[in-house]
Amino acid sequence: MTKPALKTALVTYGHTQPLKDGIVKPRTFEFEFEDVPVIIKAFRRMVRGLEFDISEMAMTTYLCARAHGKAFTALPVFPMRAFHHGAILVNTNAGIRNPRDLEGKKVGVNRGYTVTTGLWARSVLQHEYGVDLRKVTWVLSGDEHVAEYRPPSNVVSMEPGRTLEDLVASGEIVAAIGLKGDVPNTAPLIPDAGEKGFEMLRRTGIFPINHTVVVKNDLLATRADLAPDAFNAFAEAKRVYVQRLKDGAAASASDQVFRRVMEMTGDPLPYGIEPNRKALEAIVQHSVEQGILTQPFAIEDLFPENTRTLTA
Repeated sequence: MTKPALKTALVTYGHTQPLKDGIVKPRTFEFEFEDVPVIIKAFRRMVRGLEFDISEMAMTTYLCARAHGKAFTALPVFPMRAFHHGAILVNTNAGIRNPRDLEGKKVGVNRGYTVTTGLWARSVLQHEYGVDLRKVTWVLSGDEHVAEYRPPSNVVSMEPGRTLEDLVASGEIVAAIGLKGDVPNTAPLIPDAGEKGFEMLRRTGIFPINHTVVVKNDLLATRADLAPDAFNAFAEAKRVYVQRLKDGAAASASDQVFRRVMEMTGDPLPYGIEPNRKALEAIVQHSVEQGILTQPFAIEDLFPENTRTLTA
């Protein structure tokens, strides 16, 4: 019997390369990968048009989409993780000496308020440095993937015809999250940001989740084995990559981060609910605190029932 080909949007990471190369294959279907060079465009296409059968998606986009009834469900697979202490740059002439100096100021956010990097960076400001996020005006350079979402009253859009990078370089905005390229007159708000991320991991056990993988609900409803089969394929591809890390064969900047996380935790990319419960509970909590969700989700409700006990 011919296995169905499911249209899939997925970034090529070291731990997804075996899927892209066909070294690892699911049992009940085939991945039909569409090349989407800027993966955030796939997020929007999935949220607004259900254009893929399977799609990588930013975690907060998924939470927001679920809150607004979008017809897909995530697998407990998390293909992108990162530390975010270094995501906040400040204008060096703006007199910002510590994070609490941002209160009463305008701070830019690349793209939308629900961008996952923005959520994690704001959580760092709030929970590690005592910043009252309600006292900051958040200035967006784009709109939200979930068109129905309405942000808090202290979130505004920037004027058309400008760029966030120009506004921060000129000092019209004192800082921003997620600036692109080398921006004049800027420096990281948090010194030694990379080490601060690892310190957070040691203290809390959280390596922040950025992305998950979602599947159309109608496929999950009609193909009982799809979710665990897809989970197992991602897990096997990850095992291939982790072995490469252990063998010292992977050498990119992200490989180095994953290798160091592996030395600290044993697994740089855990899949499944239980190994990620702290990170998942944190991202839901921060989403409620920051006005992305009006009420929390139970973690198990975010994933198909037949994947809730799977781990890898």
